[in-house]
Amino acid sequence: MTMSVPERKSGSEGKEEESEDESEILEESPCGRWQKRKEQVSQGNVPGVESASLAMDTEEGVEVVWNEVLFSDKKVFKAQEEKIKEMFENLMQVEHPNIVKFHKYWLDMKESQARVIFITEYMSSGSLKQFLKKTKKNHKSMNVKAWKRWCTQILSALNYLHSCDPPIIHGNLTCDTIFIQHNGLIKIGSVWHRLFVNVFPDASIHGKGRQHRDEQRNQHFFAPEYGACEDDYAMDIFSFGICALEMAVLEIQANGDTAVSKEAIVHAGQSLEDPLMREFTQSCLRHEAKLRPTAHDLLFHRVLFEVHSLKLLAAHCLINNQYLLPENCVEEKTKSFDPSAVMAEIKHEDRQGVQLKYSHVSPLELDKFLEDVKNGIYPLMNFASSRPHPVPRALSLSQEQVETVKTPTPEPQETETRKVVQMHCNLDSNEEGTKTHLSLFLKMDDKLHRQLSCDILPTDTSKDLASELVHYAFITEEDSEKVAGFLEDAIGRHRVRALAAGSTH
Repeated sequence: MTMSVPERKSGSEGKEEESEDESEILEESPCGRWQKRKEQVSQGNVPGVESASLAMDTEEGVEVVWNEVLFSDKKVFKAQEEKIKEMFENLMQVEHPNIVKFHKYWLDMKESQARVIFITEYMSSGSLKQFLKKTKKNHKSMNVKAWKRWCTQILSALNYLHSCDPPIIHGNLTCDTIFIQHNGLIKIGSVWHRLFVNVFPDASIHGKGRQHRDEQRNQHFFAPEYGACEDDYAMDIFSFGICALEMAVLEIQANGDTAVSKEAIVHAGQSLEDPLMREFTQSCLRHEAKLRPTAHDLLFHRVLFEVHSLKLLAAHCLINNQYLLPENCVEEKTKSFDPSAVMAEIKHEDRQGVQLKYSHVSPLELDKFLEDVKNGIYPLMNFASSRPHPVPRALSLSQEQVETVKTPTPEPQETETRKVVQMHCNLDSNEEGTKTHLSLFLKMDDKLHRQLSCDILPTDTSKDLASELVHYAFITEEDSEKVAGFLEDAIGRHRVRALAAGSTH
């Protein structure tokens, strides 16, 4: 979903009036969490999306986008209802740091028409196209390091989509559907474009005229085989090649308002001074789809490939195992170090060695680097797995189906999707050692944490105790395995220490 920061009126009075007017709540989701506002956001070529408005996530306190697909023919909608649900349920499972997040959807049936409403992440910093235009206007050239970092992030997202089972083809990758945040984080939106095209029948949805005009303007992003054959990853690779080329030259010149010509694309490619960048983009733009490389292959191209630093590998290891570590562990650890102490040393027989001291490393810089790694700015794509990511055909989520804008009926119970980001376990035994009190604290990614406690006896097995606590924690299957293993280990170590303490008395 492409969206940009809406234009504001000039003058303080105009701004104040507009702000009050546009912040008016027009509608609420059945659960009350999402509140639609009057303010509209621009969007890319997504068939059938009649409107996209800013909305407020009242739980997280952040802005999101409220999208609506309108069906004028209720019979057609009913015939497609199960297919539509399946598509949206699949989209809710797509989770990657470089892909715009799809939060929620529900169906709204009225007498005259039917609606599908879905909530997506709001990218307030604007599109890559807008950023490139500003850069060119300021007479600046593209930084090669930034170009490489952006390409890696986009390919990381495409590799994820193409590795899903079944594979997800983006089908609408342009500089308008790629977003850049102030910290350099790249996210691709409009992931649902081809799914919409394949699921929604043309006769039942609105917005076809606007869709056609947008396709004409971005025609050069689409592969030669687009629309003539079955969707394939090679279509996305061609589109990525054009994006990579535009990122390098800032803009591919068009003749007036018409579409960009093939000659202009060839000329832009030949203007690249770096032969590796030229080879990289040309490999993506090959006319024959079967000759184009995969996203995974491109991540190993000489222009992008690099041996990851130990610092980056360690950061990813820390982030992936964050649930095992206490909060602010980096800050607490660095406080206890002597700044003049030597952290590492390289010795040379024929010359003076090199010493790295703790004072050479800034804790603030380390925290920022860890945050950037966590956000997806530095993916470990040289170790990209070719294993497929399962995307369920259907989930056991009960979807919101309402006939009015707001109903007093509570939202149906949902399958847990929130993740555990940290866990802490505390075990205290009585003096006799006959009973131990266990407290488990789970820190969730939505900041709504959970705490469980129970008394355990010496006869209780650690495996059974862990399974029982995990059952009552109501967490995802993946997290259940992690928490159970963590608990078994903690209980086992506590009992070993208790036995050792008992033998010394």
